[in-house]
Amino acid sequence: MTAIAEIAPEVGVRAACGALDVARASFYRAQQPPGDRAQRMVPPRALSTEERSQVLDVLHSERFIDTSPAETWATLLDEGTYLCSVRSMYRILEAHQEVRERRNQLRHPNYKKPELLATAPNQVWSWDITKLLGPEKWTYFYMYVILDIFSRYTVGWMVAHRESAMLAKRLIDETCEKEAIERDQLVIHADRGPSMTSKTVAHLMADLGITKSHSRPYTSTDNPFSESQFRTMKYRPEFPDRFGCVQDARAFGRTFFHWHNFEHRHSGIGYLTPAAVHHGLAKTISNNRAAVLELAYAANPERFVIGKPTPPVVPSAVWINPPEEGGDSKEDLQ
Repeated sequence: MTAIAEIAPEVGVRAACGALDVARASFYRAQQPPGDRAQRMVPPRALSTEERSQVLDVLHSERFIDTSPAETWATLLDEGTYLCSVRSMYRILEAHQEVRERRNQLRHPNYKKPELLATAPNQVWSWDITKLLGPEKWTYFYMYVILDIFSRYTVGWMVAHRESAMLAKRLIDETCEKEAIERDQLVIHADRGPSMTSKTVAHLMADLGITKSHSRPYTSTDNPFSESQFRTMKYRPEFPDRFGCVQDARAFGRTFFHWHNFEHRHSGIGYLTPAAVHHGLAKTISNNRAAVLELAYAANPERFVIGKPTPPVVPSAVWINPPEEGGDSKEDLQ
């Protein structure tokens, strides 16, 4: 409007408004000083203050506090009472900022995104429980697995007939003893299942000096390492549709976890086995691989069109939810 006012004396209001694509009425309206808007008169058929207060009291009553205005209107009408229209009820509620869910609603707390970093084995463990189908419909066995996120090494596992906080406590306690975990050394991460959040497990971790961490509700990506391992397990060709008994499930677990720890070349740790990384053999194996590649390159350099080959890099840091800002790069969770 200011630009139009500046050029209008020279080219005229019509030309100035046309050049800037502004309606002349808008320009003239903007030039008028703001005046006091006349207060809107109350229609004679509007509800009185007392009537509006009566309607609000009815909507706030214990009988109708959990009922919509339309249901309240219909119920009163069936009883021979008419206070106002449904739309008027909504207008009254809107005037009191109550056009929303008027019942007390459960409000979930804002859960903080877990950000966990491991630069060596036995710094951060992830654990979870998965169901295994039993011999008949609606029968299950429960596999508990504790995984080191840095090395992908399964440090502890068990199969039971049920999910139990006491069984989880025993597995964690025995695994920590086996791995010689010291106080304030370890963080154990899990989702928010009943066993994971139980007081029994929480008290054990407090006694052992272990920091506990939990995923946000309904956020499977907060526990990616356990989820990925379960997927690997269930896509193995020898994984059956159902297990005949708990002994069958335990026998499968012994075979699978030996393969996973000592034979599986994991893409997330430079195609080394989890056992090699967990027990500090990664550097030696990588050096041996580099020597083999060096000999292959010296024998036939023309076959390596992009230069001297190098073995896959073993990550020096592994994150659960790396920070969005900062110098740490995201870790490949495959």
